[in-house]
Amino acid sequence: MTDATAHIGVDQARTWANKLIAAHHRGPGDTVDAAIHRAAVKHGLDPKALWRLRYRTPKDMLLSTWARIKEAYEAECERQEARLRHELEITKTLPATEARRRLIRETEAVLGSLESETR
Repeated sequence: MTDATAHIGVDQARTWANKLIAAHHRGPGDTVDAAIHRAAVKHGLDPKALWRLRYRTPKDMLLSTWARIKEAYEAECERQEARLRHELEITKTLPATEARRRLIRETEAVLGSLESETR
């Protein structure tokens, strides 16, 4: 692996780590360190790896660490997609209004584009 490809892999892992941390941050009053810990515990990651990717980007990393972060990110994306599908089903049971119909169409379009990306 060249230095350039190693750098791209670390950058991608850093992006995934930051998105995982953001997904586990509870808002005002919460700390980033607590979000890092929650993400690490939930997905079986090393909290130090997430911390390093956020604050001190390494020059390279083990492939196994990269793969675990990728799997955790994909699992979090799937969880969010399932949550969106559930919210859509709830919205469909409510009385129809023009705004709800637009929301349903837009949400179904987003979910459809997500399905086409995974194929």
